[in-house]
Amino acid sequence: MKILYFDCFAGISGDMTLGAFLDCGVSADYLQTTLEKLKVPGFHLEVEKTKKNGITGTQCKVICEREEHAHRHFSDIRKIIEDSTLEDEIKRTAVRIFKRVAEAEGKVHGVTPDHVHFHEVGAVDSIVDIVGAAICYHSVAPDAVYASAVNVGTGFVKCAHGILPVPAPATAEILAGTKLPVYAEAAEGECTTPTGAAILAELAGHSGRLPVMNIETVGYGFGEREFQVLNALRMFVGDC
Repeated sequence: MKILYFDCFAGISGDMTLGAFLDCGVSADYLQTTLEKLKVPGFHLEVEKTKKNGITGTQCKVICEREEHAHRHFSDIRKIIEDSTLEDEIKRTAVRIFKRVAEAEGKVHGVTPDHVHFHEVGAVDSIVDIVGAAICYHSVAPDAVYASAVNVGTGFVKCAHGILPVPAPATAEILAGTKLPVYAEAAEGECTTPTGAAILAELAGHSGRLPVMNIETVGYGFGEREFQVLNALRMFVGDC
C-alpha cells in the first residue's frame, strides 16, 4: 500500500505543496504540460532546487506574466476546471479543494459559496497551485494520505479584507471542519494559508505521528518567507 505523509511542522501553502511533490520526484515538465490543459494563459512555473538552513529542497513559484485583477466566483473557477482537458479525476479533486475554500469564505463573510468573491485564491497563481496539487497527487497515486498536526503560525496577515489574525479566518474555518490538530510555534507570520489548508483537508487524514511505513522518498517544498523554524513542507512517500 502506497502512503503519502504531509509533515506540516512549518505549515502548508500551495507553492510549498507543489515544491514538495516535485522534490519527491514528480516531473516539473509533466506538471507544466498538464497545467496547460487548463487553457489559462499568462503563467509559467519557476522551479529551483535550492537550500534553506543547510537542507536541500525545491521551491516552486507560479510566475504570472501579466497583472491579475480578476475577482472570480466559485462558479467561474469550477467552469474553468470543468471546461479544461484535464483528466476527470484531477478535475474532481481540484473542484473539491476549491469548494472547501468557497464554503469557508462563505461562512466567514455570511454569503453562499457560489456568491463568494475570490480575491487571492481567485488569482491565476492560486488556481495553478490547487490544480497543480491535484495533478501531483494523482501522479503519485497514493492509497492512503496522512498528515501531522499543522503549524499555523502567529501574529497577523495582510489580505484583501485588511489585517487579520493568524490563522486567517478562512484557514481557521477550513481546518475546523477536519480532525487535523493545529498549533502555533517558532513562526511569526502566516504558516498555513487557505489554499494549503484546503489541499490538506481534502487529501489527508491525521495520523498523530509518522505512520508505520517503509520510506522511499523524502521531499522538501520551500516557502518564500524566513521563520525561526525551517520554512518547508516535508513530504514522505513510501509503502507498508
